[in-house]
Amino acid sequence: MRLAAALLMAVFVTHLHAQAPDTVTLNFVNADIEGVVKAVSEITGKNFVLDPRVKGTVNIVSARPVSRALVYEIFLSALRLQGYAAVEERGMVQIIPEADAKLHPGRGQVQTQVFTLKYESAAQLVPVLRPLIPPSNTITAYPGSNTLVITDYAGNLQRIARIIEGIDQPGGNDPVVIPLQNASAVDVALMVNRLFVEQAQAAGGAADTSQRLNVVADTRSNSLVARSDNPSRIARLRSLAAMLDSPTSAAGNLHVVYLKNAEAVKVAETLRAIYLGEIAPAAAPRAMALPAAPSSSAAVPVSPLAPALPGPQAAPLSPGMIQADPATNSILINAPDAIYNNLRAALDKLDVRRAQVYVEALIAEITADKAAEFGIQWQSLGGVNRGGTTGFGGTNFGGAGQNILGIAANPASAGRGLNVGVLSGVVTLPGVGEVLNLNLLIRALEADTNANILSTPTLLTLDNEEARIVIGQNVPFITGSYAVTGAATTPTPFQTIERRDVGLTLRVRPQISEGGTVRLQIYQEVSSVVDTVLPNPAGVTTNKRAVESIVLVDDGQIVVIGGLIQDSVRDGVEKVPGLGDLPLLGGLFTYKTRARTKTNLMVFLRPTVLRDSKRARSLTDERYDYILGEQYRSKPPASMPLPDMEAPTLPPRPAEQP
Repeated sequence: MRLAAALLMAVFVTHLHAQAPDTVTLNFVNADIEGVVKAVSEITGKNFVLDPRVKGTVNIVSARPVSRALVYEIFLSALRLQGYAAVEERGMVQIIPEADAKLHPGRGQVQTQVFTLKYESAAQLVPVLRPLIPPSNTITAYPGSNTLVITDYAGNLQRIARIIEGIDQPGGNDPVVIPLQNASAVDVALMVNRLFVEQAQAAGGAADTSQRLNVVADTRSNSLVARSDNPSRIARLRSLAAMLDSPTSAAGNLHVVYLKNAEAVKVAETLRAIYLGEIAPAAAPRAMALPAAPSSSAAVPVSPLAPALPGPQAAPLSPGMIQADPATNSILINAPDAIYNNLRAALDKLDVRRAQVYVEALIAEITADKAAEFGIQWQSLGGVNRGGTTGFGGTNFGGAGQNILGIAANPASAGRGLNVGVLSGVVTLPGVGEVLNLNLLIRALEADTNANILSTPTLLTLDNEEARIVIGQNVPFITGSYAVTGAATTPTPFQTIERRDVGLTLRVRPQISEGGTVRLQIYQEVSSVVDTVLPNPAGVTTNKRAVESIVLVDDGQIVVIGGLIQDSVRDGVEKVPGLGDLPLLGGLFTYKTRARTKTNLMVFLRPTVLRDSKRARSLTDERYDYILGEQYRSKPPASMPLPDMEAPTLPPRPAEQP
C-alpha cells in the first residue's frame, strides 16, 4: 500500500513539474491522507498538523489542470467527506475530526456565528434550519435575546445567513383593523368566523396555517380586528365586510340574538334601561315613559306616541322594541343600526359565563349533661282505713315518678335511679292497736350524657343567586281556634294550623369580587321540637339557634360565622322547714338535685369558587365517589339463613369526555 502511494506521489510530482507553474493536475486514488497532506502542503505552502485520529484514504481526480488557489478548497472538500475538518490557528492548519472543530477558537472552515432576529421567533426557526446543517454541527436558539447560535462551515454559514435574512422580514400577518359604520362588529365577526371555518372544514381541515383567519370584534370602536398569514384572505375579509356594512333603508331592523349564558328576561330589562338612558334628550318638553312589561315575554314599544306614566320618564327619539323570548332564551331588538350596535356591544359583555360558588356549612355541636339526685321521703298512712276524722302527714319532693306518693300508688312509675323504700311500716301497741303506719323512700340518681353532632349541609349556586336547603320536619303550629255554638248543646271546636319547617335551614347568597374574595349573605338556623311528657295546650315548643350575617371569605378558606358556648349549673334543695336544718338528722328530711349542662355550638363556612366546568366536575366526582363508597360499605353481609339482597347503589361514574 505504501509503495502504491509513493508511486502515485511520484506521478503527481511529475505532473506538477511538467505543467505550467500556476496550474496542477490532481490524481489521488486511494491515497493515504498523510501523503495527500504533504502534497497539498508543497503546493499551497501551508503548514499542516494531523490529529492522531485522522486516518484513511482520499480520492481526488481532476480531468483538467486546476489553479493552485483551488487546491486547498478541493482538499478541504475531500476531508469533509471523510468526516475531518481543518482549523487555522497561529500560522498552521490543524486537521482534526469534524465533531471537535467547533471546540477550537481558531479561524477555520468550521465557525460559530450569532444571528439576531428582529421579527421572527428564534425558537420557531430552529426546526426550519436544522435540516440545512450537518448532524455533527449545532444550532441553538436563545429566547432571551431572540438569537440563533450556529456552528458550521463558513460557506454554509453564508448560505444560512441569506436564508435567515429572507425569512426575518416584517410579515404581512400583523393585525389589521377594519372599522364598520352601520353593521354590528359582533355580528359580523360571528358570521365571518363561521363562514371561514366551514370553508376550511370543507377543504379538508385547517392544517395549512396560511389559510387561517382570526377575526375579533372590538365593541368600543365597532371594528373588526383580523390577522392571517395569507394577505389574500385579509383582502377577502375587507371585501366581505364592505358588503355587509351597508346602510339599510328601513328606520329599524329586527335582530334576534341568542344568549349562551345569561337569562333573556333579565338582560332585556337591562337593555331597556340602557336604551332609555342613551336616547333620552337633556330637556324634553314632554316626557314619555317606557311602559313596563306585563310579562317576561311581552314586547315593550319605544315610541313617541307611548302614553305617559308616573315615575321616572324619558322620551325616545326614534321607534324601537326590545323583547325577550324565554322559550329560546333569545332577545329581539328592533332599533336603528347605530343604537343596535351600542346595545349589541353591551349585550356581548352581559352574556358571559357566570362563576359558581360551592358553599360548605360545618355545624359542630358538642353537649355534656351531668345530673345527680339524692333524698329521703316520709309518708304517714296511719288513718287511711279508719272512719271519721284522722290526721296524716309526710313529705312530697320531686315531680311525677320521683315523689313517694306517686311511687306508692304506682311502683312502675318510678323514674330512673335507685329507689329503696318500705311501703308499709306499721307500729302497734298492745291494747291500743295501730299507732303509726309509715312509708319510707330513699332515692338516688346520677346521670352523665354526652353528644357530638356534626352537620355538613352543602349548596351549589350561581354568583349572586340565593340558594336554600332545608333538612328537617314540617311541624304543625296552632295559630288560632274558636268554637261554634248552635242548637246542639256541645260546641264544635275549630282550630287553624300553620305548618313550619323545623330542622336545619341554610340560605346563602354569594357574590364574587374581582380579587377572588367571596361576599356571603347567610342565614343559618338549627331548630328542634322539645319532647314533653304532657302536651302543651298552647302548641309545640321548639328550640331554635339562628345566625344571620354578611361576611367576606377568601376562596377555599374556612370562616366561623357564629357560635354558642353555654355552661349552666343548677343546684336544688327541697327540705322540711326546721327539720331539714338539723345537724346530721336534717338529711332524713331533705331532697337534693344538682345538674350541669355544657353546650358548644359553632357554625363554619367554606366557599369554593368554580369558574369552569373542569373544577366543578372534579368536585362532583369527589362527592360521587364518596357516596358510592359509603353505599358499598353499607351492603348487608352474607348470611346463611337469610337471603342475599342487593343494596341500591349509584351507577358507576361516567368517564370524562376528552
